Amino acid sequence: MSRILVFVDNDRGTLSPSALEALTPALSLAGGLDAALELVTVGEGGRAALDPMGLGGYVISHPILSDYAPEAYGEALAQLTSEKEASVVIALGDDRGAEVMAHTAAVLDQPLVANVTDIVDTGGPDGAWEMIRVRWGGSLLEKTRLRSSVKLLTIAPHTFSAPESTGDGAGALTTFVPEIPDALARTRVVERVKLAEGLTLATAPVVVSGGRGVGSAENFAILEELADLVGGVVGCSRVATNNGWRPHSDQVGQTGTRIAPDLYIACGISGAVQHWVGCMASKQILAINTDPEAPLVTKADYAVIGDLHEILAAVIAEIKARN
Repeated sequence: MSRILVFVDNDRGTLSPSALEALTPALSLAGGLDAALELVTVGEGGRAALDPMGLGGYVISHPILSDYAPEAYGEALAQLTSEKEASVVIALGDDRGAEVMAHTAAVLDQPLVANVTDIVDTGGPDGAWEMIRVRWGGSLLEKTRLRSSVKLLTIAPHTFSAPESTGDGAGALTTFVPEIPDALARTRVVERVKLAEGLTLATAPVVVSGGRGVGSAENFAILEELADLVGGVVGCSRVATNNGWRPHSDQVGQTGTRIAPDLYIACGISGAVQHWVGCMASKQILAINTDPEAPLVTKADYAVIGDLHEILAAVIAEIKARN
């Protein structure tokens, strides 16, 4: 029976909200290919996070891996893949997952298909798989064919929802100790600086963002007031960052943070493709703009055409009146 490994990253024992998204297509593949599916994580914190799922798999353990170390992670995952003769390795294509899989592919000397959104066919006559993946920051969908002895994939974040159930809970996680050269410790986390507490752009259920139309740094006050009222956080477009109105940590987009809130309120943002890439996974998008033809207005689920300051003031007044 073939074997599918799913790399599930953890940060000192904590899974990200999106960590298990890659498990959904992996479960479907395992059923279709009649393959064994096993999880892979790093460290005892990862074991504690994944044990309740009961799928079984491996916990990679090594002194170098006391914190995130992408080269060492990739080397370890490659060794595990070879030793267990896995035919497929899948990970979520977030920053860390993409980096680890790139190193894994380099060690195994195998191609990597990144940011997959759909696995169309795994039964090609030459053993090739046909897939759809995101290219050019989300502006292009590419149909691609992969022919390799080991299929290495990353799944585009927010493409799938994490599975509600993972099986009967009969599996167990066993320890795998790789041989990692000391030199691979050259790239690893050695210090952490706490930048923010509470909700962040990546975790907030509501994001209220402002762009050029906000007009100034001071004018973001009304966005902050609305965000506080609805339990959200404030974001911004690249223009707002470039103008010095907001820090880069607030930027939503291809070169900022990719978000997936329940509601995204875009205020005075035209919505170039780079910004759309960052917010397109939002469950609902409300665009407020004076231009009815702005790209984000045409893509949004809801749009209000008018002066954002007047509209937000009216929304805030209505929310306060109902509380």
